[in-house]
Amino acid sequence: MTKNKWIDVTAPLVNGMVVWPNDIKVQIERRVSMDRGDLVNNSTISMGAHTGTHMDAPLHFIAKGKSIDQVPFDAIIGPTRVIEIKDKVSIKADDLKPYNIKRGERILFKTRNSPASWQNKNFAEDFVFITKGAAQLLAYTKVALVGVDYLSVGSPVDPEKGMKDVHEILLGAEIWLIEGLNLTDVKPGNYNLICLPLKLMNAEGSPVRAVLQRIP
Repeated sequence: MTKNKWIDVTAPLVNGMVVWPNDIKVQIERRVSMDRGDLVNNSTISMGAHTGTHMDAPLHFIAKGKSIDQVPFDAIIGPTRVIEIKDKVSIKADDLKPYNIKRGERILFKTRNSPASWQNKNFAEDFVFITKGAAQLLAYTKVALVGVDYLSVGSPVDPEKGMKDVHEILLGAEIWLIEGLNLTDVKPGNYNLICLPLKLMNAEGSPVRAVLQRIP
């Protein structure tokens, strides 16, 4: 890796890509096209706010929580730690204890989700998720940001409970979430992070472009 190289950890937005069950499909259409004799190229985009690599604001699960336009820049820009979790099922509290996670840290979790789950256009029901115990530890520690390498921090096994509880624990502690990262080309360690959502007023989430730069 060359010095100061930025690594794009954003999943490409393309027609037919995997989305959360029952979410709307991505539709990117060249509405006006120079190939058809038009003066310019101009596209229309239709997709959910939680498509691909995206952020969850507290408002996603907390009724009076902050919206995505209120995200503080110091939560989404700055030093970040990538932690690789070898467990093939979930991220547990015991997995996190050796890392001595500190208040205010930005933490991204790399699991077997990268790259396997992103190579499949069908939703991967068995993706590695954060358990409620791990979420409680992160909330107690008061980290600033948590990122995962598939479409949800919470359990796919019980989407009505496990997913809801994990989101409520983290977002209720005002921990901002990045979901849908592709960390295939990222080794564990320390990085600089830039992750910018769209300024969607009063929205609970937004697609993002996220990049990492290794800190020697």
